[in-house]
Amino acid sequence: MERLDKFLSAGGAGTRSQVKELLKAGRVSVDGLPERDPGRKIDPQKNTVCLDGEILGGRRRVVLMLHKPAGYVTATEDARERTVMELLPPEYRHLDVKPVGRLDKETEGLLLFTNDGQLLHRLISPRQEVPKVYYARHEGWASREDVEAFAQGLQLRDGTRCLPALLEPLGPGESRITVREGKYHQVRRMMASRGMTVLYLQRQKEGGLELAELPLGKTRELSEAEIQTLERE
Repeated sequence: MERLDKFLSAGGAGTRSQVKELLKAGRVSVDGLPERDPGRKIDPQKNTVCLDGEILGGRRRVVLMLHKPAGYVTATEDARERTVMELLPPEYRHLDVKPVGRLDKETEGLLLFTNDGQLLHRLISPRQEVPKVYYARHEGWASREDVEAFAQGLQLRDGTRCLPALLEPLGPGESRITVREGKYHQVRRMMASRGMTVLYLQRQKEGGLELAELPLGKTRELSEAEIQTLERE
């Protein structure tokens, strides 16, 4: 059993305050009868809940893309730091979305969120080897030897072995890096192992998704076609 207002929010009807207004307006019915009590207990397996005559089937699946700015930690909550959850529009926070993987505090760029646990697991599973593309500004200039070392699979200073990766020098102090795993601070550590301290890092692509023109700090909801592309990957 659960509260009607919570069920409506989870089903995408709106925030708790918006749901209360819907109930007051008589737009919600339970088993064919108008219901205005937000605290009414319902069993989604037994009761039929309708909004404006349309049956609600519970929580809708959502996948969001955020252009993460620096200064936020990738966590659902943190007692000391600002989290990426604070950047989500209010209408999505009640849908129980969670970050897909993580970007470190100072890294910017593409970060996904979803309330589909199965999809989240597939995207973060190392076995899937989903390609992630980063743009880096760094000290030094990536050499041909550095490119070859990335292609062979680096061994980091602590002994961690990385999968083969693509390093593309873009000019003095600029590179594009493509990795197929998500170890802790991986790109920064890989570059540091070759003597190139990263000064700025942005994730531009993940799988078939691209950050493109999404403004810094803003989000957009993926279309069903984009979600299906993620699932195929």
